[in-house]
Parts: sequence; C-alpha cells; structure tokens
Amino acid sequence: MNSENMMWEILVPTVSNEGKPYRTRYHRVWDEKVRAIAGGLTILRPAIGQWVSPNGDLFKERMIPVRIMCTEEDINKIIDITMVYYDQMAVLATLVSEKCILKYRD
Repeated sequence: MNSENMMWEILVPTVSNEGKPYRTRYHRVWDEKVRAIAGGLTILRPAIGQWVSPNGDLFKERMIPVRIMCTEEDINKIIDITMVYYDQMAVLATLVSEKCILKYRD
C-alpha cells in the first residue's frame, strides 16, 4: 500500500437503514473518529446517490461527500469504522488525487 497521503472522498449516509435521519451530533462522533486517524476532513454538501445492491435492490439516498487526506491504509480503517458506525452494507471511497501538498505557515 502507498504510505503517502492522498485525497479521498467517502460517502456518509444521512439516514439510517430504518429511514431515521442521523442528527448532527451523531455525525460529529464519526468526525472525531476520522480526525483521530487522518487529522482532518472536509464535509461537502449532501447529494442524492443511487446504487444497486448485489441482489438487485435499488437504493436512493442522500449522502454526504467527505474529503479526507490520508494514506490508503488509513482510508481502509475509516471505511471499516464507517461501515460499523452507520451500519452500512457497503461504503464507497474514491481516490480524488494521488498527490496532496499541505504546507504550514512558518
């Protein structure tokens, strides 16, 4: 696995499998878990996604795209945490950029 930081985007659900909306404070706990691994995250505006499960069921749901600069190993940890925390059948993370530059002011 690549040990360098890359920019990833992961999709976080806005409602539970039972259709109950996740409250902001619930999302904030996930945010803390991600920050503990990657040091930060950028939360984008929700979008509507559609996907078909392996057994053919169509899911339409509002998702929150979240960008995270981390290693591939770290994004796999974040995917695992997300799958359990939000009780998801699947979690999508996409590589946005292989090269990230983060500079701190002197």
